[in-house]
Order: sequence, then structure tokens, then C-alpha cells
Amino acid sequence: MQTAPCNIRRGVEADLPQVLALIRELAAYERAPEAVTNTLATMQRDGFGPAPIFGFFVLENDAADIIGLALFYTAYSTWKGRMLYLEDLVVTEAARRGGLGRLLFDAVVAEARATGAVRLKWQVLNWNEPAIAFYKKLGAAIEDEWLNGNLDEAKLAAYAVAPAAASVAVAPTGRSL
Repeated sequence: MQTAPCNIRRGVEADLPQVLALIRELAAYERAPEAVTNTLATMQRDGFGPAPIFGFFVLENDAADIIGLALFYTAYSTWKGRMLYLEDLVVTEAARRGGLGRLLFDAVVAEARATGAVRLKWQVLNWNEPAIAFYKKLGAAIEDEWLNGNLDEAKLAAYAVAPAAASVAVAPTGRSL
């Protein structure tokens, strides 16, 4: 059941300003508004440049405002093979609790199947009880065994890479994955 009529579709480059606004709304909800350093230019390059690395679905209301987003990318499990990683699923606060998150999730599941993924993965904050309940209602297993590792931008830049390892890295103008 949906709160208002809407249209779900694959995202296009023109959607990115509204998509970035939704990402910022999500970051505020997740108590980290300052953490968003992504830019429109970066998203244009990474999503619509010569080697796109992410895709997304959007939900539009009747006024063509984007009220929902599911952003994903292909990942690889050494144990299982191709998987789809759901980076963010967000419905603007005013449109929540009407089945729209389910519609976006369904589109991501359909994408995983269509691309031959054998697994769909995502993260949810341990305090985000509404999201945890949403995913459990859909039959998802919420794991507590694995811990996340992360090098932020400053730590990534400061990390001392062995010269032999640096020599095999792909330059930005080289072959992409």
C-alpha cells in the first residue's frame, strides 16, 4: 500500500541533484550530516562517466519530485561470486511507511536477479530499529558476526603502500573494473 501515487524508474544523470539532497537527508537522519563529502561532479563521473560504478532507482511523486532512492553497485564475493551491494535505500521522511521502501527494495532484488547476482548485501545501523524491522519483515538476515573495516580519506592517503603493491595499481586513466 502506497501513501501517494508514484513512479519508480532507473535513475538518470539529471536526477543527481535531487539524489544528492536525499543522501544528505539520510545522513542527517543517521546523525552524521557532516560526513557527506560527495559532490555532484563526483557522482556524475562515477555514475555516468566512461566507466560507471553505480546505478540507482528513484521514486517520483506526481510533481516529479524524487522522494525515494536505492543506490547500488556490483561487488564480488570470493566465496559466492557476483553480488549486488545496496549502498543506500531512503524514502524522504514525509513519504515513509506507505510501502515505497518495499517498492525500491523489490527493484533492487529484481536488478540482482537480472544481473546474475547470487547475493544481495547491505548495512544497517545497529540503532536504526525501524530499518532493522523493515528488513526482517522482508525475510532478511541481519548479521552481527562481521565487523566493518574502514580507512577514511585521511587514513587512506596516509597509509604507507609497499612500492611493489603500488606498481600494480591501476591509474585513473587505465583499465577500470
